[in-house]
Amino acid sequence: MGQQQLLLVILVTVIVGIATIVGINIFGSAAGNANIDAVRNDLVSIAAASQRYYIKPAAVGGGGKTFDNMSWQKIGGIPGTVNSDGDLKNENGVYAFKSAPAGQSFTVVATPASESGNASPQTIEITVCPDNAEMGKPGETAPDCG
Repeated sequence: MGQQQLLLVILVTVIVGIATIVGINIFGSAAGNANIDAVRNDLVSIAAASQRYYIKPAAVGGGGKTFDNMSWQKIGGIPGTVNSDGDLKNENGVYAFKSAPAGQSFTVVATPASESGNASPQTIEITVCPDNAEMGKPGETAPDCG
């Protein structure tokens, strides 16, 4: 009888250990997906704020139908701080202009906070145009506005 009880205790311990590991893995995966969703929401907010800047006349601090000279400070409304590299950073990730915003479109590259420790982090891009925006899949280049 003692051996059966000992075997049962060991079996229960192994099952509880495996369940704990599976639970931790599922939680980590869900947290990473939530971070990517938050970054996508931030990118959509950046696109909307940029389009407001584009439409606003230059005389009142807008772009006057161009994205020329746009910066994080000029579009405003996006939570975070601008670091010394000129990138916008918040708890969700880091956002950078792929090239200086100019003309009729520009692209923003986002690195989610969940990817910051990786050697080659997976980024998400969005191309912003006056009347729409195109977001790429994680790790892919954003398509041009069409």
